[in-house]
Amino acid sequence: MELYEAIQKRRSIRKFKDKKIPQEVLERVLNAARLAPSAVNLQPWKFMVIRDPGTQKALVECTRGAKHLHLGMGDASIVACGNEEECYQRQGDYMKTFAIDVSIALDHMMLAAASEGLGTCWIGAFNEKKVKALLNIPDPWRVVGMTPIGYPNETPEFNGRKSLNEIVCYERW
Repeated sequence: MELYEAIQKRRSIRKFKDKKIPQEVLERVLNAARLAPSAVNLQPWKFMVIRDPGTQKALVECTRGAKHLHLGMGDASIVACGNEEECYQRQGDYMKTFAIDVSIALDHMMLAAASEGLGTCWIGAFNEKKVKALLNIPDPWRVVGMTPIGYPNETPEFNGRKSLNEIVCYERW
């Protein structure tokens, strides 16, 4: 699947088939995250692949009102983490870029998954302290996002997007 086709066809998937992802396919998807850009190329990320059903179920319990997302229902769940100490810290406003960098990498992964015929669903509603405790994630690592990943068992309708003229300005606001 071409990049633009993956972008156009990607949907948030909440129902998955009971089908294993071949390891080589999963590694191609993970490699897409590895190749993502980051501020000053620091690559402040680590991705945890959770395949154990018990751990996936425990992850679902860490979500905030997002239990309907079926985090543990794909073949795997991916927990995207960023190191808040090993990231570019912009001078002036002081903004740590690890969350931006990890988000870009996770999006690369999700688009690669779509191109492989896999489904994902970005999950940002979770209790970070509970996730870190469950998975033994040490400080200074932060959980930025999570996604189930697997073969879709649904074909959601397109929810629509704003037009370009609603979101793009040229030269001035």
